[in-house]
Amino acid sequence: MAEVKILLAEDHLVVRNGIKLLLDSQPNFEVVADVNNGKEVLDLLYAGLDTHIILTDLSMNDMDGIQLIAEVNEKFPDIKVVVLTMLNCEQHVTKSFELGAKGYLVKNVASDELVFCINHIAKGGRYLCEEISMQLLQKMIDKNNHKSLQIDPTELDLTSREMEVLELLGEGYTNLEISKKLFLSKRTVEGHRQNLIDKTKSKNTPALIKFAIQNGLIQ
Repeated sequence: MAEVKILLAEDHLVVRNGIKLLLDSQPNFEVVADVNNGKEVLDLLYAGLDTHIILTDLSMNDMDGIQLIAEVNEKFPDIKVVVLTMLNCEQHVTKSFELGAKGYLVKNVASDELVFCINHIAKGGRYLCEEISMQLLQKMIDKNNHKSLQIDPTELDLTSREMEVLELLGEGYTNLEISKKLFLSKRTVEGHRQNLIDKTKSKNTPALIKFAIQNGLIQ
């Protein structure tokens, strides 16, 4: 199996030494250098260091992983960047891949998944760790389940005036305030509110607002 040269960027020495030990134990991996931050990575690359993969944390001083990904993708497009971080939020995952990362792992990943990821990316693939993949999948499932609970607004037969009242109720306005905004009497507004409660089969105004948000009638 061809040798995969790896440059490791991690600002916690104990963590870095542990990762380096694991990678060096693989017969086809060679850690060609290990450094504290993105700036040191770039210094080595500009000095001519030969590497196939950069394994980097995101949270580092001087130059963080996000900046490093962007710089490497622009100046050294043949080098593949893999993120290994504690940050598992969707925003960081998306940003990393947008800037050119080929893989994203969280630090509690099992050693065999880390090894698989690097081998897979070295062969030209891309990789997102199981934990985040399942997290994103569950989010999609929850979103679809939420959509399936939503009703068709046309079934409620709400008038345009009732929708105006509903939106203002959702913004926290009182019946009196709504009456002034819509140039209606307070009694008329109260009638529209009661119609909304009846049509949505809600117990009261807070329940009406909750129903409206859950079913996409108001934001």
